[in-house]
Amino acid sequence: MITFRIKSKEDSEIRLDHFLVEHLIGYTRSKIQTQIKSGNITVNDKKCKTGYALQLNDLVKVKNIELPSKAYDLIPENLNLDILYEDDCIIAINKPANLVVHPGAGIFKGTLVNGLIYHFKKLSNINGDIRPGIIHRLDKDTSGIILAAKTNIAHVHLAKQFKERKVNKSYTAITWGNWSSLEGEIIQPIMRNKKNPTKNMIHSNGKEAKTSFRVEKQFRHCAMVSFFPKTGRTHQIRVHAKCSGNPILGDQKYGGGISKTKGFIPEIRKFYQNKLLKFNRHALHAKKLAFYHPKNNDLINLEAPLPNEYVELVYELNSFYA
Repeated sequence: MITFRIKSKEDSEIRLDHFLVEHLIGYTRSKIQTQIKSGNITVNDKKCKTGYALQLNDLVKVKNIELPSKAYDLIPENLNLDILYEDDCIIAINKPANLVVHPGAGIFKGTLVNGLIYHFKKLSNINGDIRPGIIHRLDKDTSGIILAAKTNIAHVHLAKQFKERKVNKSYTAITWGNWSSLEGEIIQPIMRNKKNPTKNMIHSNGKEAKTSFRVEKQFRHCAMVSFFPKTGRTHQIRVHAKCSGNPILGDQKYGGGISKTKGFIPEIRKFYQNKLLKFNRHALHAKKLAFYHPKNNDLINLEAPLPNEYVELVYELNSFYA
């Protein structure tokens, strides 16, 4: 039997079947729904509906389900990771876009975790067998700095810093449109979209979310912006950029995709459509991270260079608007 205790606010209010798709590797949503209906999956020892919204401290029990072997779950892969920093406690990777952080929802190979277990013999195991070393996450198409822990002591120390908001994070992005202010703070609560659990949304019943921003360069149709998230909600910068009327360029999930070019004159529309098709990701990069070392408490400042495709896009925007 496998058990899950709901301890995170991020996991509360999510549908039971959606939660298990993320945590039961190798099982589709339809298979999980079948097991819920049959009573093999219970919440607080009671049979429930597939759409049950999980609550804090709920106990989910999974019985009579055979999971894939650990060897099948985690296959070491040489992903040529760009290692920014490494010592006996921690690792910092400059994650490329189009790389999922850990296995889940039918994805077994080609994740950052697969690369980590290839390169490093020792990783923390606090987050379970399929997330060794993982302390925090970046979205698949967000590039930039991500930390991993080699030891459980380092993991606990760093996770505490993230929870207590002692980690300073800086992102660089390209957003659509003109900002009404060159700098400011977006304070809008965020919650999971119940109709589409892969998305988040602004809602008065959501969790506190704060993001500071500074416009670095304003073009006619887009802008280069630095974001400084004070909280760590899923998709926080992307959701806050959208609610400000300036979604991240290339972010189809939150209104920043190619449809954004429809109202442009032909020359402008063609330029952006070509660039978006070539770029093939959203323009968000985790550029800087500052935290305290788990062993000696020294302040560590790290910076991840922009990937080549991002540098090229910035160059082409500067040339186009010169």
